[in-house]
Amino acid sequence: MDGASYQRFPKIKIREMKDDYVKFELRETDASMANALRRVMLVEVPTIAIDLVEIEVNSSVLNDEFISHRLGLIPLTSERAMNMRFSRDCDACDGDGQCEFCSVEFHLRAKCMTDQTLDVTSKDLISSDHTVVPVDFSDSAGFDSSEQRGIIIVKLRRGQELRLRAIARKGIGKDHAKWSPAATVTFMYEPEILINEDLMESLTLDEKRSFVESSPTKVFVINPHTHQVTVVDAEAYTYDEEVLKKAESMGKPGLVEICPKEDSFIFTVESTGVIKASQLVLNAIDILKQKLDAVRLSEDTVEADDQFGELGAHMRGG
Repeated sequence: MDGASYQRFPKIKIREMKDDYVKFELRETDASMANALRRVMLVEVPTIAIDLVEIEVNSSVLNDEFISHRLGLIPLTSERAMNMRFSRDCDACDGDGQCEFCSVEFHLRAKCMTDQTLDVTSKDLISSDHTVVPVDFSDSAGFDSSEQRGIIIVKLRRGQELRLRAIARKGIGKDHAKWSPAATVTFMYEPEILINEDLMESLTLDEKRSFVESSPTKVFVINPHTHQVTVVDAEAYTYDEEVLKKAESMGKPGLVEICPKEDSFIFTVESTGVIKASQLVLNAIDILKQKLDAVRLSEDTVEADDQFGELGAHMRGG
């Protein structure tokens, strides 16, 4: 239809927010946009991870490749990742990926000198940039503050030694999972639950209790005074349809109507710790905007070609 506008103005409302967790509502948009945002958060928000390891000395029980793989999976704080260059695009080092603009250098030197096993952890990695260091999980893991433990890389016995140099680079989860900033990103349609009050009143108290208990999650509750069934937590509904089956078995189809709101979604985002969950969402929105701008630019280019034919292509060097 000519002149029709499909423009929408999505809205976000934060429900709960911690450093590594955020829960929010996304409204006034459709499933395609919600899923696009989810996928960008999972695999297109850049982070920093170890990508090159040069082993100098390794007399541990693990081979060089095993240790390199473990180092690559250690999460590194990545607040500056959005401002770094991809190593393949860095003109300062001609794509070598070993300059201050596109990489961070780490060193590790450990040797066991006693009969007690020495744990070599992420705490032993020395960074050339104080803003890019291994994520500290000691508080969340409940360790004593005096025991500054990190992620174990390898264990050494007396006389065993490990010395290495590592280069961390910017990347995205689409290239390798070690660059993914998200542990989980899920969304669900916000459910709308309507109770047929006339049918509900025709049930006995025992039948009402049986109906409420048929839901695996606590969606409904019975008022102890009025014996009225009400919705206590619509979002607890998991689209399992158990209450619908229960209503049919009781001979009361239509007792409750449950339908998803097509333009309202509830997101749950958990970060790996490399960046805050709230920053992960903001970065994903910025990247999605860039992608949409690129699509709009390409559409404008196609329209120019349709209008000016070979002249438009020739002006772009085509």
